[in-house]
Amino acid sequence: MSTAAFHISSLLEKMTSSDKDFRFMATSDLMSELQKDSIQLDEDSERKVVKMLLRLLEDKNGEVQNLAVKWLGAPLGAFHASLLHCLLPQLSSPRLAVRKRAVGALGHLAAACSTELFVELADHLLEQLPGPRAPTSPAAIRTLIQCLGSVGRQAGHRLGAHLDRLVPLVEDFCNLDDDELRESCLQAFEAFLRRCPKEMGPHVPNVTSLCLQYVKHDPNYNYDSDEDEEQMETEDSEFSEQESEDEYSDDDDMSWKVRRAAAKCITALIGSRPDLLPDFHCNLAPVLIRRFKEREENVKADVFTAYIVLLRQTRPPKGWLEAVEEPTQTSSNLHMLRGQVPLVVKALQRQLKDRSTRARQGCFSLLTELAGVLPGSLAEHMPVLVSGIVFSLADRSSSSTIRMDGLAFLQGLLGTEPAEAFHSHLPTLLPPVIACVADPFYKIAAEALLVLQELVRALWPLDRPRTLDPKPYIGEMSAATLARLRATDLDQEVKERAIFCVGHLVGHLGDWLEGDLEPTLLLLLDRLRNEITRLPAVKALTLVAISPLRLDLKPILVEALPILASFLRKNQRALRLATLAALDALAQSQGLSLPPSAMQAVLAELPALVNESDMHVAQLAVDFLATVTQAQPASLVKVSGPVLSELLRLLRSPLLPAGVLAAAEGFLQALVGTRPPCVDYAKLISLLTAPVYDQAVDGGPGLHKQVFHSLARCVAALSAACPQEAASTASRLVCDARSPHSSTGVKVLAFLSLAEVGQVAGPGPQRELKAVLLEALGSPSEDVRAAASYALGRVGAGNLPDFLPFLLEQIEAEPRRQYLLLHSLREALGAAQPDSLKPYVEDIWALLFQRCEGAEEGTRGVVAECIGKLVLVNPPFLLPRFRKQLAAGRPHTRSTVITALKFLISDQPHPIDPLLKSFIGEHLPPPSLVRDLLNDILPLLYQETKIRRDLIREVEMGPFKHTVDDGLDVRKAAFECMYSLLESCLGQLDICEFLNHVEDGLKDHYDIRMLTFIMLARLATLCPAPVLQRVDRLIEPLRATCTAKVGKSPIMADFSSQIRSNPELDALFESIQKDSASAPSTDSMELS
Repeated sequence: MSTAAFHISSLLEKMTSSDKDFRFMATSDLMSELQKDSIQLDEDSERKVVKMLLRLLEDKNGEVQNLAVKWLGAPLGAFHASLLHCLLPQLSSPRLAVRKRAVGALGHLAAACSTELFVELADHLLEQLPGPRAPTSPAAIRTLIQCLGSVGRQAGHRLGAHLDRLVPLVEDFCNLDDDELRESCLQAFEAFLRRCPKEMGPHVPNVTSLCLQYVKHDPNYNYDSDEDEEQMETEDSEFSEQESEDEYSDDDDMSWKVRRAAAKCITALIGSRPDLLPDFHCNLAPVLIRRFKEREENVKADVFTAYIVLLRQTRPPKGWLEAVEEPTQTSSNLHMLRGQVPLVVKALQRQLKDRSTRARQGCFSLLTELAGVLPGSLAEHMPVLVSGIVFSLADRSSSSTIRMDGLAFLQGLLGTEPAEAFHSHLPTLLPPVIACVADPFYKIAAEALLVLQELVRALWPLDRPRTLDPKPYIGEMSAATLARLRATDLDQEVKERAIFCVGHLVGHLGDWLEGDLEPTLLLLLDRLRNEITRLPAVKALTLVAISPLRLDLKPILVEALPILASFLRKNQRALRLATLAALDALAQSQGLSLPPSAMQAVLAELPALVNESDMHVAQLAVDFLATVTQAQPASLVKVSGPVLSELLRLLRSPLLPAGVLAAAEGFLQALVGTRPPCVDYAKLISLLTAPVYDQAVDGGPGLHKQVFHSLARCVAALSAACPQEAASTASRLVCDARSPHSSTGVKVLAFLSLAEVGQVAGPGPQRELKAVLLEALGSPSEDVRAAASYALGRVGAGNLPDFLPFLLEQIEAEPRRQYLLLHSLREALGAAQPDSLKPYVEDIWALLFQRCEGAEEGTRGVVAECIGKLVLVNPPFLLPRFRKQLAAGRPHTRSTVITALKFLISDQPHPIDPLLKSFIGEHLPPPSLVRDLLNDILPLLYQETKIRRDLIREVEMGPFKHTVDDGLDVRKAAFECMYSLLESCLGQLDICEFLNHVEDGLKDHYDIRMLTFIMLARLATLCPAPVLQRVDRLIEPLRATCTAKVGKSPIMADFSSQIRSNPELDALFESIQKDSASAPSTDSMELS
């Protein structure tokens, strides 16, 4: 071994040292040695060096990693030009294997090389293809086209600038009579469409025409004669088909590869251009449907894939409003698709019984997608579908996969098609499904049990009258399911599915089980005792208990309740939740039939569950207590004290969710609603308010603000349950609020309780309440003022004729209390019935618009919310006036109206939606309203992302000058809108245009840069191809941010802390900082 080789071997050994310094120095020394001209490595040594460097890329130490990247990347980058010049001549090598490897290598090189080298590669390919110097050998032409396809697949985002010259050439070669060349051309088109959809726009018509021509290119086969002979098939058809396949084998006929490449190109075309969907439905869909008869299995699978992609692109976007009056592009596409359904089913009729399992799987996938896009569209074609499903379920000669696919397809159909469509076919469908339930393969049995469960749920629903007699089917369904339930040596999935299936069977058809009902329930009880099956058994028991059939469960209740009680002590949270749901369902359905002794065992476990450590468990526990209170009030005698104590402690939690609060209200109402009441009304009120009333007078509220709202809601709930006590409770609350001796907390609770109790009986207390509320608006305590303002609005909503004119007078007369009074008006508008507000609309409208020009932004915000709520009272009358104010009002008025717009938009459908959509196209309604207006909105939105020099001014601060950008807030809002569009309207955006403005934002103020970084990360996930196309330009501002000197500016320091707060960004930031520090010159680094 030479001295140099020995030295390199020793360095390689040191690079595996556990000491990071040894590894770092050994790597550095090795790279220095390799740069010497005297070093010549043999093939084995080269392999060892490269392998070691690759291993160091995953080193635990960041410095070693950076060094490995530097030395592995820099030499390779330096060799790119040499590699290119070596590889290009190999494209004309006489050896096919060499040409293929050169094509693959050039593709990978194109993704990594510099822009200059890539342009050289593209120019070389363009020069070799046209003109007199073009190679005459078909093999050479194919190689060049294959090279274009390889470059397109690996680095297609860089080809966009060259496509106008490339595509016409490839189109010309596609027309030559050479199937292998056509395949290469179509593969190149596929790569171009996927990587450069925008640049391919002008060429889409020609490419579409070529795809349509070659997807049916089968010169050696006559499909018409095949269809004529279909009727004359005899027993020797297998022999004939085999002979036909031998006659047109892949060795003799290459046309199938052309058809497959055309089908894949169509898939890329549909996926990359959703804006052309109507054209695709007119031009591509009929041809694809006719090609379902394709004889070659691989091609047929790709044709199915292309049509499935078309279906997915046609699927209505999330939140799309199907009930809009005017036709939209989405509804038009769905209408065209609905017309294709009979053609699709007819074309698939023969394929559903094809000998090829892959063809049938493709049919099931396509029909599943179609049923999801157009639910109910396959109902009239059920005979064909059922025949195909039964054929696959009975096919035991093929693999089990096709039967599982058939079962999954049937389950999907049961969820999308009306139940009536299956009634006449149930005698045909049920036997093969029952046979699959008994199948020895656990996956088929589990899938069949799920289908049987869906059959029971869909054909005999609980919320509608039965239209199908279950008598002919109940016996075999019950027998098959119970056989699986009794077996103990089953897969866990089959056990769980069998239990759920029995639960549905008993819950939906228990009244038809007759003598089998009790043995079935006892089997469920047995599974309840088993640790492995107890959770599904609890859920199945819940299904049986909530059934409206009100089945007699007495045979299992005595034993089941103690078992369920023991589950409440288990650590398994899912089991506790399921058990509480089951107990609640049993209490509702069985009521007095529940054995008292067993119920005591259950109730004894509940106080420990009513705490804030698990709010969901607490909510279900309190719901169950309310149900038991109504069904068996006597059972609560022993536990009411401990439960109440825990519940009152829970109500003092500031984290109390709305669901738990609602459950607590229901339980408290149940306690005082029984006859005689379980707990006295006055005692409950005293217990509820004790935490507030027991505080010192000058101690302040003490408790969290949310606790006062929770207690007030409970006081109101008790008053609603005992109407005879409401007036006296309200009078007492008024006295407490007025008393000078009451603490701040007592006053806050009194006002909030009055707000929830609502209208106070009798004119005397009302007059007194007005004075008390007005006086409280001047209280020194902010909490008291806010509570009084809230109470004034809520009480006023219950008695508008008396309170609303009074409130409007006070707003006019008390300008200093205007903000609080406007809050009261907002509460009144939100709580009152719309019809009761209509007589006061004009007065409120005039008052609100008088205050739109107020100096305080907070007041204008409340006015905007009031305007929004008022417009919802009578949208047809007030919306046009709303728009006039938007057009003619002064600046503050227009701003207030724009703010009010967001209060007109609801997550739920509202009568104002069609009116809002009809004329507010220049603003931003919800996605369902804005989608069809994007063409008008987007230019206005993009305009607001530009930096306006006329809004930038300099402010002199002593000897310093400070630049102020008054347009920054508007630009930030515009970029936030752009991010929202990514979430809701991605399909309607021109991503390339969108990216232009994101790119501008990367060079804007650091607040906007932070937004654009988030957008860029989202875009890279949603649509990577357009981002890749301009990665050279996007990387520069990213690098500039990461390498900026943070210490010079407090703004940049803040920016850096934002980046470092994200673990992923922090790791990337550190890596780039180290790279920049170790690189000799950042500017000279190649970024492509």
